[in-house]
Amino acid sequence: MTSTKYDKTPKEQVLYANMLFYGCWSGLAIMIVTYLIYAFGILEPHVPMEVVTSAWFKPVQEYLTVGQVPVGWGWATLLNKGDFLNFLGIVLLAGMTLVCYIPLIVAYLKKKDTLFAMIAVLEILVLAFAASGIVGGGAH
Repeated sequence: MTSTKYDKTPKEQVLYANMLFYGCWSGLAIMIVTYLIYAFGILEPHVPMEVVTSAWFKPVQEYLTVGQVPVGWGWATLLNKGDFLNFLGIVLLAGMTLVCYIPLIVAYLKKKDTLFAMIAVLEILVLAFAASGIVGGGAH
């Protein structure tokens, strides 16, 4: 049996890569399914298409007001609506890095690699803080 450069790849890196790979494909699959639910009108949208098209070229704030769209994490209360159900796949894709770091902490602690375990903890904290919306930025 011949060895490859991947034979020496640490198990925790392979675990991270596998989780990221399957998580991303799952996120894409969820996005396709939820888009089809929206496109075929299986679930009623929160913002009717007429409102979306009439506000298409207007400032975001006007769209949010006219469509009565919540800002920040308020979208989570509208997951029973076709247009907001689409966010689930996006959230999974956006959160995969954070989720993938969790088993790294355990793996690094088992290896007694405290520094890398702490870096993984800090990475999770930074990502969670950024996602929390406490520090506003962009269009908020």
